[in-house]
Amino acid sequence: MTRPLFSFEFFPPQTAEGAEKLAVTRKQLATLNPEFFSVTFGAGGSTREHTLKTVQQIKAEGHNVAPHLSCIGSTRENIRAILQTYKQLGIRRIVALRGDLPSGMAGTGEFQYASELVSFIREQTGDHFHIEVAAYPEFHPQAKSARDDLLNFRRKINAGANSAITQYFYNADSYFHFVDECSKLGITAPIVPGIMPIVKFAQLARFSDACGAEIPRWIRRTLENYGDDTASIQAFGLDVVTSLCQRLLTRGAPGLHFYTLNQAAPTLAIWKHLGL
Repeated sequence: MTRPLFSFEFFPPQTAEGAEKLAVTRKQLATLNPEFFSVTFGAGGSTREHTLKTVQQIKAEGHNVAPHLSCIGSTRENIRAILQTYKQLGIRRIVALRGDLPSGMAGTGEFQYASELVSFIREQTGDHFHIEVAAYPEFHPQAKSARDDLLNFRRKINAGANSAITQYFYNADSYFHFVDECSKLGITAPIVPGIMPIVKFAQLARFSDACGAEIPRWIRRTLENYGDDTASIQAFGLDVVTSLCQRLLTRGAPGLHFYTLNQAAPTLAIWKHLGL
């Protein structure tokens, strides 16, 4: 059996203080020898310069880095320029996403779907980039149906994506069901589960409501009952997420992708509990 691949996601800091904190976080997580670090890209490319700066810093430290690239609200010319920059930097992996339309922006730009972005990257750069795309075990909140969402995902793979990272989830069965359904459609690309550590309940509830990730009722109720007891929330969250990761890896998930929120401690704690 091949060794699972682990990766860690950051968002680009907007301040010097944030950049310093992220540098410390990176140093701590680098000790775990991840396959790559990924860096997010704000709605409509709103963090484009910060993303590039963070990517350059990670690359200069000798780590593999995968910039996120979202196409909504963008032009082919913009995307072509970004791809050229990343190619010149020696970047070999990209996370290709549709992304969200920034508030106040009327049109979607020259791309409507992530599959179009994947096709464009392949047209422009051939096989230079390993392309990751997003997958939604609990289905994209804007999908018309589960079937429709699966077919959208297949379009991204057929357009040239190499592998996928999922939205986070806390119900392992939703992931296994999704992988089975993909298999029935002939999709063989690795689908890596996205893992969100549980640190603050209010923050998690807000994220989950926005992105359509379900917090199972028993988890939500337990977290609500802890109120402001941060230590209990984090201890319970650590048990829940460690158990989830163990189940995923035992049943053959190709790796884990951690949404770190630019913090090292929650991911390091899960890692230690998993005995990796």
